[in-house]
Amino acid sequence: MGLSRERKQEYFEKMEELLETYAKIFIVSCDNVGSKQFQQIRIALRGQAVVLMGKNTMMRKVINQYLAKNPGHPYEVLLERIRGNVGFVFTNGDLGAVRQCIEENRVPAPARVGAVAPIPVVVPPGPTDCDPGQTNFFQTLQIATKIVKGKIEIVSAVNLLEPGQRVGNSEAVLLEKLGIKPFDYGLVITEVYDNGSIFDVKVLDLSEDDLAIKFATAMATFASLSLGIGYPTLAAVPHSVANAYKALVAVAVECDTFSFEKADPFKLALSDPEAFAAKYGAVGGGGGGGAAAEAAPAEEKKEE
Repeated sequence: MGLSRERKQEYFEKMEELLETYAKIFIVSCDNVGSKQFQQIRIALRGQAVVLMGKNTMMRKVINQYLAKNPGHPYEVLLERIRGNVGFVFTNGDLGAVRQCIEENRVPAPARVGAVAPIPVVVPPGPTDCDPGQTNFFQTLQIATKIVKGKIEIVSAVNLLEPGQRVGNSEAVLLEKLGIKPFDYGLVITEVYDNGSIFDVKVLDLSEDDLAIKFATAMATFASLSLGIGYPTLAAVPHSVANAYKALVAVAVECDTFSFEKADPFKLALSDPEAFAAKYGAVGGGGGGGAAAEAAPAEEKKEE
C-alpha cells in the first residue's frame, strides 16, 4: 500500500527543506539494514546529521522540483545516483566525524541462504559443540574432523565462501551450528556531495600532509610546464629568477671587465682556488683546512 497524498506532501516538504538547509550529503547504500538498525543510526547521528530514505521516484521528483525553482543548481548530479536501495545522509558538520559514526553502526548478521558473501568466510579450526552423530554432515562438506572428548573438532581452517559467492543451504546450516555470524551490515557510503562537488568516499582518508604533498607535486609539474613553454606564472617565478642568476654568473665568469658582488666568489674560485679557500674556507668541511694549517709549520721546522 502506497503513501497517502498527505504523507507524500510531508515527505516532499521535508526533503526540500533538507536540500535547502544542508550543503553536504553522503550517498549511502542500505542493503540488509533493518528498521531497528536505522533507528539506532538516527539516534547516533542526532545533532550531527539527518538520514533520509524513500522511494527513488519520490526522491527524483523532489530534486527535479527543486531544480525547476533553482535552475543550474549542482544538485542535478544527484539524479543519476538515485539507483537501487540508496538514501541520503545530510550534514553541515565534519565529514570525517559523520563518516566514522556511520561506519561504527554495523550489526553482525548470520549467513542467510541466497545472500551474496561480501567478504571471504573462513571456518577456524578447533572444537565445536556438535556431537559425533553429526560427522556425516561435515564429511558431506569435505571438512576434515576428529572426535575429541565426545565432541567434533575441525582439524584445519576451511575456506567456506569467497566474495561474490552465494550462500548455499549447507553453508548456512554449518555456520548456524557453529554459531558464526560472518557478515555485518550497515549503511555503506558510496559517494560524497560537498557544496557542488561529488567525490569518492576514499578522498576522506587523505590527511593534510597527503594533500600538501600532492599540492607540491602539482605545483612542481605546473612550474615545469610553464618553463618549458616560456609562459611566466607565479609558480615558475622562483625558477626563472634562479636561472637568470645562473646566466648572469656565467657571463660574469667569462667576462674580465664585468662582475657583480654575488659573482665575485665564483670568479675567485676559478681564477685562484687558494685565495678562495683562504677567504671563504676550504670546500668540503672543517677537517681539511685545519690539517693543512698544521702541516705548514711542521715543514718550516724541518727546513731549519
